[in-house]
Amino acid sequence: MLLLLVRHAEAGDRNASVYADDTQRPLTGKGMKVQAKVSRRLRKRGYQPDLILSSPWVRAWQTATILAQGTRTEVAPVECPPLATDPDIPSLAEAVGSRHPEEIVALVGHEPWMSELASLLLAGEPDKVAIDFPKSGVMGIEVSELAPGAGSLRFFLRPK
Repeated sequence: MLLLLVRHAEAGDRNASVYADDTQRPLTGKGMKVQAKVSRRLRKRGYQPDLILSSPWVRAWQTATILAQGTRTEVAPVECPPLATDPDIPSLAEAVGSRHPEEIVALVGHEPWMSELASLLLAGEPDKVAIDFPKSGVMGIEVSELAPGAGSLRFFLRPK
């Protein structure tokens, strides 16, 4: 299975007077445009997700929606609360479920958790690999199972 680890696109600035709850910050117009471009690049390269799991936070959910539209997948994003916290492989494995080895699963979330998840999958520990994971970045990791150290890096798509 190919996992697409996707960091949410650029969001508005933290501002407690506008967004009392940081989970409610939306994407900026620029963030939406960049994410749409990245999503189209994924489609052109043949990476159309069979499942899209997203953090329930607004900016991640909007990113997941743009990802679905841009890749022209027929699936809608599914809320996945474990993507809004420290990486928890058993919870993510349960959310992903049983998948065919050729399927593509997108996981849309936040920093530093996406970098920690990538490190966990690639090196077995969340702090073993230092990753500069940009907004709208996509890391493709091939796994036979969701387990620490079970992944191999296929690509790292940066938005620029």
